[in-house]
Amino acid sequence: MTYNDTFLRACRREPVETLPVWYMRQAGRYDPEYRAIKETHSLLDICRKPDLAAEVTMMPVKKLGVDAAILYSDIMNPVASLGVDFDIVKNVGPVIADPIRTKADVDRLRPIDVDKDLPHIMETIRILGRELTVPLITFAGAPFTIASYLIEGKPSKSYIRTKQMMYSEPHVWHALMEKLGDMVITYLQAQIASGAKAVQLFDSWVGALAPQDFRAFVLPVITRIFRELSHLPQPKIYFPGVASGELLPYLAELQADVIGLDWRVPIAEGRRRIGPRFAVQGNLDPYVLTAPMSVIEAHAKAIIDEGCAQPGYVFNLGHGLFPEASLEKLRELTAFVHEYSRKVLAGASRSRGDGKESEVGSR
Repeated sequence: MTYNDTFLRACRREPVETLPVWYMRQAGRYDPEYRAIKETHSLLDICRKPDLAAEVTMMPVKKLGVDAAILYSDIMNPVASLGVDFDIVKNVGPVIADPIRTKADVDRLRPIDVDKDLPHIMETIRILGRELTVPLITFAGAPFTIASYLIEGKPSKSYIRTKQMMYSEPHVWHALMEKLGDMVITYLQAQIASGAKAVQLFDSWVGALAPQDFRAFVLPVITRIFRELSHLPQPKIYFPGVASGELLPYLAELQADVIGLDWRVPIAEGRRRIGPRFAVQGNLDPYVLTAPMSVIEAHAKAIIDEGCAQPGYVFNLGHGLFPEASLEKLRELTAFVHEYSRKVLAGASRSRGDGKESEVGSR
């Protein structure tokens, strides 16, 4: 079988013949086969069964033709190893039995023990390493996003308790960031050692912060995470989540390879804000997928034209797939991105080689 490394080459800003495609939450509730599995297994049940978790991870690769798989897991899985009791509640999300509110609560968090507490996740990664013909992306939740669940006790729209700790007890906040940073570093290192071909740090909710607060309260630990991983050759992706456009200029010095963009920032503007060192990933609004296929293709075309203007672009959504998304539309979108980007990239190559007009932006 031929191994498709297009995603890895794009992450490294190397030449590609067609744009790589994958979708955040691509193994999820839009797929009837996955919904059938969820009728008898919870998310955490699936994660604890390596064969089943690997099967779910591979479903979108087989059904959609995407160029990378992302591990079926949850960002909360490693916090159990810290001694945090939580559950993933249907239609709610992570719910913490005893939220973290004090320095004593932070002090009680123990170091992560991957071998003891998370061997099923590492075994899933090893199975996928044997089975996949595309790269496997594994991931961790970033410290701010994890902290928002640990402090609030459940998903929040205001993050009032989280910000209260940041502003009123910064010593407690920074102690929590350090412990969660240690967790993320150890967890991602273990994933890479088990066979991950790339890793992504999800910071889904950090866009809730003002830029100066991001710089003071979050950026130091994000910088440390990527610095500690910088000796490893696997591509490293930072996704600062939704509404994070104003934070992008602060990422210019990160030792990451790829920055994910949400749909509020055009690809060209995102590149301008982060600087030239990074590949970029994104950023179709997921809810464009509710439109007719002609509208979806028009939006995708505009993004592809921007993405192909410079080396290092991965087509994705600006956030995760939602349950009502159409599997058939996703399959058609994947094929469209491959086909259209191949023409755009070939046109750009001809333009560089023999002076003919480039196809980039001409369609």
